Amino acid sequence: MIRLGAGRRLDRIVAVGAHCDDIAIGAGGTLLAMCLARPGLRVDALVLSGGGSEREQEERAALAAFCPDAELGLTVLKLPDGRMPAHWEEAKGAVEELRMRTEPDLVLAPRTDDAHQDHRGLAQLMTTAFRDHLVLGYEIVKWDGDLGRPSAYQPLSPEVAEQKVRLLQEHYPSQRHRPWYDREAFLGLARIRGIECHARYAEAFAVTKLTLNLGN
Repeated sequence: MIRLGAGRRLDRIVAVGAHCDDIAIGAGGTLLAMCLARPGLRVDALVLSGGGSEREQEERAALAAFCPDAELGLTVLKLPDGRMPAHWEEAKGAVEELRMRTEPDLVLAPRTDDAHQDHRGLAQLMTTAFRDHLVLGYEIVKWDGDLGRPSAYQPLSPEVAEQKVRLLQEHYPSQRHRPWYDREAFLGLARIRGIECHARYAEAFAVTKLTLNLGN
């Protein structure tokens, strides 16, 4: 397995989701691993929908748990679920405002080829605002069957993988009725991605653009 190290400390992270629980499902294990390894990490998170509802309360509690000992800033907007393309200007303004107040070392966002229009639209906005940043596109398992061939992996220890699944079940009770929202789905995908990168468990990401510095 080829490994490329960033060669610098990651101090500031941006994480965005179209819906409450997107970030936790797609990159919760990665956030956990990073925050446990780097106390004091700054995480700026933006969620486009769920503001003012029980979903926002779930998200605030969940991300606090997924980012232990981190400096967490979370904004949850009130865009209607499934209508992000019709609210493009508001979403774009929120992403640009986020960009103005942070200079992240890493951006976690949905994949640009995600089948859900809200996920895909947000992903496309991120690459216009964070043009010179490493953007990792996380995956979300769903009915559409749009899981692809990822190009980057974050191995997860068994303890972190189990903790991710436990926190998802604990902090998002509003989603437990969904047939795909269970331990087998989350841990099963993590196991498959682990096989692909010679680890027990992993989260996988799409990278649309990556600049290498191999001369140093």
